[in-house]
Amino acid sequence: MNNNHICAIQYELSAPIVLTINQINKEPYEKIAGFVLSVAALAMATPAAAQFQKPEDAVKYRQSAFTIMGNHMGRVGAMVMGRVPFDAKAAQDSTRVLALVSTLPGQTFTANTESVQGSKALPAIWKEQDKFKAGYDKMVAEVAKLDAAAKTGSLDAIKTAFGDVGGSCKACHDNFRAK
Repeated sequence: MNNNHICAIQYELSAPIVLTINQINKEPYEKIAGFVLSVAALAMATPAAAQFQKPEDAVKYRQSAFTIMGNHMGRVGAMVMGRVPFDAKAAQDSTRVLALVSTLPGQTFTANTESVQGSKALPAIWKEQDKFKAGYDKMVAEVAKLDAAAKTGSLDAIKTAFGDVGGSCKACHDNFRAK
């Protein structure tokens, strides 16, 4: 394969992301993290209302981000609980993805998404916006601490930080997510 091929990805209303095949041929987590980082940068550069043509698109986007987060929390959680052997690199890879993806859904809780069918977001999100934002920001900060703990390679540090992330997720789910 010629390493000079170019792959361009166009995100609605944004400039194209251009990656060389050399960048794409990295390990799977690096590819995912790099792609997600590129999309995140573009997403943050454009106001939420302009990113999504329909409120349903914003809800799907945030649900997808939370699904990815749940998957990677599950991977780290399996190590924390001893269900799988601890693998420092795998933990670091998962927390890197978590740290990035955790920043994405916050901007999708716009007023026009409040009544979208299939959303588990409670009206309290829009009635108590400051409380919701504080909880969301706490989760993002706790995920960043988990990522830092994973970089140490210490399972004990990861266990502590993992519990704090879980607590921040639970607090938000208890107050702002339908069962």
